[in-house]
Amino acid sequence: MIRPGPLLPAILSLVLAAGPASAQATGFGRAEDIKAPVEVTADSLRVDQKTGQAVFSGNVLIGQGAMRLSADSVTVTYAQGGQDRISALHAQGNVTLASGDDAAEAQAADYDVETGAIVLTGDVLLSQGGNVLAGDKVTVDLESGTANASGRVRSVLQPGN
Repeated sequence: MIRPGPLLPAILSLVLAAGPASAQATGFGRAEDIKAPVEVTADSLRVDQKTGQAVFSGNVLIGQGAMRLSADSVTVTYAQGGQDRISALHAQGNVTLASGDDAAEAQAADYDVETGAIVLTGDVLLSQGGNVLAGDKVTVDLESGTANASGRVRSVLQPGN
């Protein structure tokens, strides 16, 4: 079993919400999801002890609580010293992150666990309720709680209470 910690809730809460406070309001990053077991299914798994990487390929689905990450392939890079801590994750091809009605789509997603940087690239589409954000690249800094979208950005915001 892979233990990416708060990977899925962190990506979803900070990419789709304005910050941790609104993430709690939408249900992203809930404590029960972060503590839930992580299940990974794929058509194949290749582990390279020398590089400290595990590559899941073919219909990859990673689930933790209500959170889901799917992609054509996911490369997990472990931190030095063993497989109990992940240093980076790279999802490639038809990447989808979802929790309930909230979702993010891209062609690739890179998550540097140590720096807290997430980069979504290639036809990025984020949706939360009726709100939509699209662009070529979205970078999220988990440390500061900031996000930056670039590449012909388009946003649709629904008026609300």
